[in-house]
Amino acid sequence: MVKIIAEIGSVHDGSFGNACKLIEAAAEVGADVVKFQTHIANEETLKNAPSPSYFTDEDRYSYFERTSFSLNQWAKLKEIANKNNLSFLSSPFSIKAVDILESINIDAFKIASGEVTNLPLIEKIASTKKEVYISTGMSNFKEIDQALNILKSAPYLTVMQCSSIYPCPPEKVGINVIELMKSKYSNIAKIGFSDHTLGFAAGISAIVKGAEVIEKHLTLSNMMYGSDAANAMEVDKFKSFVKMIRETSIIINSKIDKNDISDYKEMKKIFEKSIVASRNIPIGKIIEIEDLNFKKPGTGISASKYKSVINQKVKKQIQVDQLLSWDDLE
Repeated sequence: MVKIIAEIGSVHDGSFGNACKLIEAAAEVGADVVKFQTHIANEETLKNAPSPSYFTDEDRYSYFERTSFSLNQWAKLKEIANKNNLSFLSSPFSIKAVDILESINIDAFKIASGEVTNLPLIEKIASTKKEVYISTGMSNFKEIDQALNILKSAPYLTVMQCSSIYPCPPEKVGINVIELMKSKYSNIAKIGFSDHTLGFAAGISAIVKGAEVIEKHLTLSNMMYGSDAANAMEVDKFKSFVKMIRETSIIINSKIDKNDISDYKEMKKIFEKSIVASRNIPIGKIIEIEDLNFKKPGTGISASKYKSVINQKVKKQIQVDQLLSWDDLE
């Protein structure tokens, strides 16, 4: 079954109450995993580090300080997730953040796209021997290979195609990369897709191409504050997204034997055609094509057998529109 990750990111905006509600929403939409980001401002960024173009309302250092959670709060969030039958996942952005997440016995780690070249962080995560997901939104294969060389001993590893564009336009999704990743990494990892588009099509396309894990941002409302909410999917739409992903997975993995038509036995009787008399046919007449018509139901001699009926001699009187039977013929 495809694993679905509901990415909370920073949608909670530092509100512990909202974070709890978002976990409950992740369970409600049918996700398998809920994911957060663990930021410690002074451990991961300089105060004068530039912000992305979509982050304009406050500097990120202040934002990370304002929106971070305490150790006890992280522990409580994990507890709530697990009570809702969700695995609890977070992306640490510093070595200290790894320590915090390890202290609450986090279920798995996610390496964010911007951390793929942060090899000290990756080495720290690898040392935990936990399950690891790695996004690749701004890395080439050389950088990905370098990271995976460290992570290859992880008990469970998922490499995720991703494009770090918010929102991601259809032409930048890179679904073709999933097949490349499968050919390169399937011996050490599952392949997934981190979806930054606003719609449904990219995630479904990823499943068709063989992705086994789908991640998408979840929000309670697109009007919530912060850089993530506007590009995330609201609860009702996310439910539909999950339903589509599940159905797509069933479709792909359900093989049909086209020669086994037993499921259609009754439908064939209703919709297919039988051979009927186009006119009254007397005893002794040799059947011609003009004597025949082809009508529902499909309970008599199949229309496909009409050549076997032509030139047969009639041994019983046949009325117009009567279904022909082999018993009527010599």
